[in-house]
Amino acid sequence: MTAKILVVDDQEANVRLLEAKLKAEYFEVVTAFSGLEAIDRAIADLPDVILLDVMMPGIDGFETCRRLKGDRRTRHIPVVIVTALDQPDDRVVGLESGADDFLTKPVDNLPLFARIRSLLRLKVVLDELRLREDKVEERGLAPVEPVPDTIAESKILIVSGEERISGHLASKLPQQTQTRSRIDPALAVEEAKNGYDLILIDLTTKVFDALRICARIRSNSETRQVPILAIVDPDDAGRSVRALDLGVNDIVHRPIDGGELKARIRTQLRRKLYADTLRERLDDSLEMAITDPLTGLHNRRYFASRLEQITEIVAAEGIHASVILADLDHFKRVNDTYGHEAGDSVLKQFSDRLTAQLRAVDIAARYGGEEFVVLMPDAPLLEAGVGAERLLRAISGSAFNLPGEGGQLNVTISIGVAQINPGDDMDAVLRHADEALYRAKAEGRNRVVFADKAAKAA
Repeated sequence: MTAKILVVDDQEANVRLLEAKLKAEYFEVVTAFSGLEAIDRAIADLPDVILLDVMMPGIDGFETCRRLKGDRRTRHIPVVIVTALDQPDDRVVGLESGADDFLTKPVDNLPLFARIRSLLRLKVVLDELRLREDKVEERGLAPVEPVPDTIAESKILIVSGEERISGHLASKLPQQTQTRSRIDPALAVEEAKNGYDLILIDLTTKVFDALRICARIRSNSETRQVPILAIVDPDDAGRSVRALDLGVNDIVHRPIDGGELKARIRTQLRRKLYADTLRERLDDSLEMAITDPLTGLHNRRYFASRLEQITEIVAAEGIHASVILADLDHFKRVNDTYGHEAGDSVLKQFSDRLTAQLRAVDIAARYGGEEFVVLMPDAPLLEAGVGAERLLRAISGSAFNLPGEGGQLNVTISIGVAQINPGDDMDAVLRHADEALYRAKAEGRNRVVFADKAAKAA
């Protein structure tokens, strides 16, 4: 996995040593020798990971990290603090400044590279989400802001081989945290599917293979995105490396310092909430792209794409499919007489009645204004006509309610029905349906007319 790494240290010998190690692993390396220079290089080069020393002239590594994480241009870049400081309080300060990890010099190559690979995998996912978020912002929506640094009321699953260990771990978490423990590996894997914000796994247990649990959680689609924080012995570098390569998000060493544990959990939750927010925004933007905001039906763009697909299938496989084009009669009078609020209410109620008459496979859309269209796969012309007549009766059979005390209003529709024939393109199908709809209007409205003149609905 190749990537660009920014190495920051005021000691040139330390920079060159790390640079040589990283280049030997085929990473591209850029360097900086102070905190302010690091910030400038990060903005200019947008590295994939930053390895940051603490003790530097000017602003130290902690302040550098805070500024990087506070800048929208660089806050997504993972930062690993690599320093000679080795006290628990130092690690807590580093993690609370926004660092993704805190490693103490001298750092072994294998754990360092495993940590870099782990952060790069996470960054690839976030970068993809951020790229799509940029497209959302181009449509005028507000950007996603960093989430608060809090672990209160988060759901955490503790997986350990002993109840005593689980209880000890739970005692180090804030009281507001909702925790549950599992000591049976099969139950732990199933329990992980129940919407947890983080999973804390004790890899030091001798009761079962905890690495196998990590792998199963990561391979399951329901739990793939849940952060895993693993507990390991500080001397077991090999297990730490395997855990990170299996997809564990972070490592905490025994004996566990409560402050460091909370800081690492907070880091993982902050990243998860940010990623979840991006995913939700993506889902919302995709929904907005294919949905009519007033009626909740599909929009014209989405309908056109599905109609094009069906016309190709009809041509290739010779199946039957039809299109219904419906228009509310005299709808302009509704707006002119009762106002646009009443008109919108009628359109929403119409959409509800339309949806209630559809088969599961049918695709309904608001085609424009008071015009609606339905694509009916596997439905020849006469079968589609039966559905159109059913819709006609559903609309005219009972009055529509007007907003407030506006009373009720009788509404009718005119419908044109066209079958999709082999060789028809999308434009031809819609033109035939529109011609049938025009005849329905011309013949007195509140009726169904087929595009095939020889088969006209009664």
